[in-house]
Amino acid sequence: MLKKRRKYSRIVRDYITEWIWLSVNFAAPCLFGIEGLLSDELKRLGAENVMAQNGRVLFSGDLSMLARANICSRFAERILIVLGHFKARSFAELFDNVMNIPLEDYIGKRDAFPVKGHCLNSKLHSVPDCQKIIKKAAVKRLSKAYHIDWFEETGTRMQLQFSIMKDDCMIMLDTSGEGLHKRGYRAASNISPIKETLAAAMASIARIYPDTKLYDPFCGSGTIAIEAALIANNMAPGLKRSFRAERFGFVDEKVFANERARAISEINRTDDFTAFCTDIDPETLEIAKHNAALAGVERQMRFDVADVRDFAPKTERGLVITNPPYGERMLDIKAARELYRVMGGVFEQKQGYKYYIITSDDEFEQIFGRTADKRRKLYNGSLKCQLYMYFRSNLHKNV
Repeated sequence: MLKKRRKYSRIVRDYITEWIWLSVNFAAPCLFGIEGLLSDELKRLGAENVMAQNGRVLFSGDLSMLARANICSRFAERILIVLGHFKARSFAELFDNVMNIPLEDYIGKRDAFPVKGHCLNSKLHSVPDCQKIIKKAAVKRLSKAYHIDWFEETGTRMQLQFSIMKDDCMIMLDTSGEGLHKRGYRAASNISPIKETLAAAMASIARIYPDTKLYDPFCGSGTIAIEAALIANNMAPGLKRSFRAERFGFVDEKVFANERARAISEINRTDDFTAFCTDIDPETLEIAKHNAALAGVERQMRFDVADVRDFAPKTERGLVITNPPYGERMLDIKAARELYRVMGGVFEQKQGYKYYIITSDDEFEQIFGRTADKRRKLYNGSLKCQLYMYFRSNLHKNV
């Protein structure tokens, strides 16, 4: 198709290109448990045909939406263009359907096009075999389009991804490059950092306002506080990084430039938001300070070396969001549970204070000493956790 376009005048060719990219189908993978948050976010950003599925959200839009979703999404792990969607119950069916995808509209003759993906509950269950078949079909399709038999693959990396679930196959093109949880501010981290997308989800669930007083007594590298500050200031999380689609031949450089300008214009800095970040490790706090500076929110952060046993917030109201050690990665279970008991004592139930605590320990409520007002299942990477929410000031029964 690209070769045929060269026969048209520039005006006609630009019109055709604009028409082709007027509506593109996308898929946005996300951590399990936050599909609803991502779905609502994409609708606010202007996406169309938004549909949440397990571990991902499908939507559509133009190339401006491609850039906007990459720059502005707090919850998506990456943004993928859906190239094809079909049933694949045999390798022949997989090959033929990939052959029918107009890959030449996306991949140039010098571009690299590696293949990766996953299979689940499908007749085609071998990932390496599926990779080989998809690659072979892509090579054959592009060979016919460009009239060449060998591809040097030294140009832009056009990462093809596939998902085969219950024989339902989706072929996609990654537009993000590095995962979107890599915002660009976390140059360093502590031993076991929480993922930025999960931290943003926790902050969103807890509801961050421009005048929130946030506390994190296990701040680590500062991720929760930084993500909350970005929300409070309406700062897009992807403003300080680049994306692979910026190097795609079919994406005009103005697309990302315009969307960055749009995101910058919507920043609403607040002097009322404050995050009180404490940790027992001074070196970890230095990392958190550095990360906050890179994110551009250091003026709203207060860092102090402190033990959770000394937790005594001074503000009239406050929101505690924290990711204490689970015992599975950083401390042994006995030591982690001792911290939970301490937290149950110092996290007072009083008017104006709310607590949001994430952990993988199923016995947290019993050890903490109070039943949560609400719980929500979330995943920290592959680790199943619960977000325990305490927002009522009336006394609860001990568990």
